[in-house]
Amino acid sequence: MRIFHALEVAASGLTCERLRLDVIANNLANVNTTRTPEGGPYARQMAVVASRPADQASGFGSSGFGGSTAPAVGNGVRVVGIARDLTPPVLKYDPAHPDADASGYVALPNVNVVTEMVDLISATRAYEANVTALNAIKQMMLKALEIGRA
Repeated sequence: MRIFHALEVAASGLTCERLRLDVIANNLANVNTTRTPEGGPYARQMAVVASRPADQASGFGSSGFGGSTAPAVGNGVRVVGIARDLTPPVLKYDPAHPDADASGYVALPNVNVVTEMVDLISATRAYEANVTALNAIKQMMLKALEIGRA
């Protein structure tokens, strides 16, 4: 196993969760947006995440201890893209709204604040878990260096 492989995995998790947090913040910021450049209300977005294949590893820590060729357990995660939620917009009766149709209904974004807050808490906890893993890895590396000094 490469010496910095665990750091790469935790770092990929941090990057992924940060992007999830950005997407959630964007959804919450547009919860009342009824006009977009594409036309119509804002559509909720979601980060699509997949495991990172071995051939996409960064190579940051490609040197291992003793030339070990053992297969890695995991290679971290990567964001495949940002997908739009295909749920139809919410219709609200408000004939005074500037974007109301002839019947008086306004198409509002398909963003549910409760769902976004649950996703926000989940992404925050996952980010914190990756930070904790990163700190544990760092402490193990420091202890290994202390062993070498003795």
